[in-house]
Amino acid sequence: MSFTREQIEKAVKAKGYQYFEKGTYNVNVIGIRNNAPGKKVTNVFDDWLTISFKGDDGTWQFFCWSATTDPGKAPMLLGNNGTGTARVVPGQYPGSHFIRKHQGKYDALCQKGHIRLYRDADKDMEYDENKITDSYLDGINIHKAGQDSTWIDHWSHGCQVFKRVKDFDEFMKICRKAAALHGNSFTYTLIETKDII
Repeated sequence: MSFTREQIEKAVKAKGYQYFEKGTYNVNVIGIRNNAPGKKVTNVFDDWLTISFKGDDGTWQFFCWSATTDPGKAPMLLGNNGTGTARVVPGQYPGSHFIRKHQGKYDALCQKGHIRLYRDADKDMEYDENKITDSYLDGINIHKAGQDSTWIDHWSHGCQVFKRVKDFDEFMKICRKAAALHGNSFTYTLIETKDII
């Protein structure tokens, strides 16, 4: 599935969320959750992470990469010791991330602000959405999987994860330039394919 920047902008604004348009490298970091599988845990990278911004010449730039916005099979079967495996609730989270070391290993967009999470502890391999918690310190980061990963499994316990390293590296290059111009604070927005017309 492919999307246009205009489709994403329209969907975000229809939700009443902010879409950054002023200045260069004022980035819109937007995840898209695939509604096609329903609540089934697919354990594959069937979602997308996007970034849109005006480049140095003032023209819009848009990138859309394969990713997951859902936790993988392995953590869903663990149920996070009864508290429930995390899954981000669609919404806009102002100033929720900043560039920092993911697990102390490499630069990624790491959680520093409020995010709402579904919590699923029943291990039935279907995503439940009846329990929501507020998260500030759960480490819901935006990071990479392997070189070109097939299965999610432990790559995501609720994080937003790029399927391919090269895509993530391209994303982070843009984010570093954005941070240099606007400060090390990023808003993350999560929408669903059903929101895109």
